[in-house]
Amino acid sequence: MNSDLAMSVSFLASLLGLSNDEDQMQLAFDEVERARVPFRQATNLRMSSPIRYYYDLMSQPSRALFIIFRLSNMPFESCVVALRNGEHLTEDFKQQINRFQRVPCIHDNGYKLAESVAILRYLSAKGKIPEHLYAKYFVDQSRVDEFLEWQHMSLRLTCAMYFRTVWLDPLLTGRTPSEAKIETVRMHMERNLDVVEEVWLEGKDFLTGSALSVADIFAACEIEQTRMADYDVRIKYPKIRAWLKRVRQSCNPHYDVAHEFVYKISGTGPQAKL
Repeated sequence: MNSDLAMSVSFLASLLGLSNDEDQMQLAFDEVERARVPFRQATNLRMSSPIRYYYDLMSQPSRALFIIFRLSNMPFESCVVALRNGEHLTEDFKQQINRFQRVPCIHDNGYKLAESVAILRYLSAKGKIPEHLYAKYFVDQSRVDEFLEWQHMSLRLTCAMYFRTVWLDPLLTGRTPSEAKIETVRMHMERNLDVVEEVWLEGKDFLTGSALSVADIFAACEIEQTRMADYDVRIKYPKIRAWLKRVRQSCNPHYDVAHEFVYKISGTGPQAKL
């Protein structure tokens, strides 16, 4: 690892589950790397060209959009950005790809857009996302939007903090967190898992109704991340356990493709029993 990349480790750690531990991560990364198309500077594209999708499957929202695009049968040029190698930290990436230096992001015939929910809404408005995943009718859409707004500072934040505290930071620093700290981040995470179990899934098969929506895909990708921190949500949350199974079945084979490295790193296959 060169000195510039080493200096970026702390920044990488904030970008959704990165690690500089090559030995423990290589197996998972190899599968993604084989299909990898490095990012390239944008050129003049024909109006019929598919979007360029810049992502890394280590990123929870990157996985969510990947699954949504595949379910939507939406053509896209796959531009995998290796966050672990600091590809997003280069000046070229900042100037040519995404000024925020994060993934996911898209280029649509010269139009650049970042942030997963903004990308979702933009492509929905263009008719690229089917209504059964993200409704056009404002009442149905507002319920999905309600979840997407709620999760940012609740489920997403606390699952990511648990993952970072228990799994990522020890890899980066070599220091084991105290039991008190682990208990604190677990408590905050489980408060939001309680809300998913008791409120969002109350009387419903999916988070916003009787059918799968993008809300379920975004949420499942966040919760699956905790597998790598040896947290099995299925033990304490039977509704979430059954719901995750429904989401996976509804999204496959794309769900398993997106989560392959999660399964490998956690050592738990998609159908692992308790």
